[in-house]
Amino acid sequence: MAWVNSVLSFAGIAGEIAVIALLFYRRAWRTLPLFCAYSVWSLLDDGVSYLVLYQAPTAYFNTYFISNIVDSTLQFCVLVELAWSIFRPFRASLPKYTVWFLAGIIGFAGAIIWPFIKNPAFSHIPAQWHAQWDFMGRFMQMDSLLRVLFFLVLAGCSQLLSIGWRDRELQIATGLGFYSLVAVAIAAFQSHVGGLNHYRELDQMKVAAYIASLAYWAFSFAQKQVERREFSPQMQGLLLAVAGSARSSRIALTSPSPGKSRSDRNL
Repeated sequence: MAWVNSVLSFAGIAGEIAVIALLFYRRAWRTLPLFCAYSVWSLLDDGVSYLVLYQAPTAYFNTYFISNIVDSTLQFCVLVELAWSIFRPFRASLPKYTVWFLAGIIGFAGAIIWPFIKNPAFSHIPAQWHAQWDFMGRFMQMDSLLRVLFFLVLAGCSQLLSIGWRDRELQIATGLGFYSLVAVAIAAFQSHVGGLNHYRELDQMKVAAYIASLAYWAFSFAQKQVERREFSPQMQGLLLAVAGSARSSRIALTSPSPGKSRSDRNL
């Protein structure tokens, strides 16, 4: 049913335009520049992919491969940005390398997930693309699982972090987590179903889940952002301990040894 693909494509593009318009209206680029960049990229990517599909179908797979790798990489960056944004009320007290530490934790979680990802089915893919599809399929599944895990951790620690469903970080993570969970479930079904038609029908469900996330983001950003609450006392104590430990280590590394004279230290 080609008309279903067309309706979903136009609905997705309309949803992305609405989200981008609301992001700029709310000036979200000041606090969430990577999510804004990802939203703009998604719109451009969908528009280009739609044109390639109907104007140059032979080049569609390579376009699809490249765009999905870029898309997954940008979404990883969005996760790092969300994790860093959560600590905004306490950011001045944290070491400058904290954002890289957060990126390392998320990347390490992805590395743990990678070996357990099952290879996607190849029944509908030409033989010359199997190697590319294997890498792309596993990479996309890892990224989807990472987003689901990020949402679960964020929702589970929301009380400790003093964030709720009206905070932008949790709203964005909820949208990412929802359609990523659907994508993981559909990937599992697609590895067992036969025939290209069934595969496409499941793929349409994944697009519908993405449109639902866009609708949720549009609704969320249409509301005025609430003021961030202070961290819970337990979290403040933990962050103060981490910041103090990092500061002490930095001082110890930069301070001269007590047994050396000034002339020795200048050598």
